[in-house]
Amino acid sequence: MAEYKEIGYNRRANFDYEILEKYEAGIILYGSEVKSLRSHKVNMTDAYAGLSRNNEIFVYQLHIPEYSLANRMNHDPKRSRKLLLHKKQIQKLIGQLKKGGYTLVPISIYFNENGFVKLSIGLGKGKKNIDKRETIKKREWDREKSRLLKGR
Repeated sequence: MAEYKEIGYNRRANFDYEILEKYEAGIILYGSEVKSLRSHKVNMTDAYAGLSRNNEIFVYQLHIPEYSLANRMNHDPKRSRKLLLHKKQIQKLIGQLKKGGYTLVPISIYFNENGFVKLSIGLGKGKKNIDKRETIKKREWDREKSRLLKGR
């Protein structure tokens, strides 16, 4: 199993979407963004991924705050960032996204064992309110079950 250091996690991803497939993508960053990520500063709540005009995949609204010690060469916190995937993976994702009903959701961002920043994205379908209620019921039942077993 690969060892990695998680920086941020999108808690709403599994609640709002049914994730069908997961992909690990590289991400193009500036130096000040990497230094900001090393201090575990990232906000993924509004982030989403999508296609550009050139059939490239970008992540939008991923908030990486400015690095305070970078005076002149700081970055825009919510700029769009290009994702690095294999060509076959991109073609497969384009086919799924054009079919309709699917979306790309950033799940987590982390440093892999070589120290590179990776973004885990998932191909998902939006859940309806009924499905969300079932997720809540299952989560509450699991908590109650663990409490009952712990008490024994």
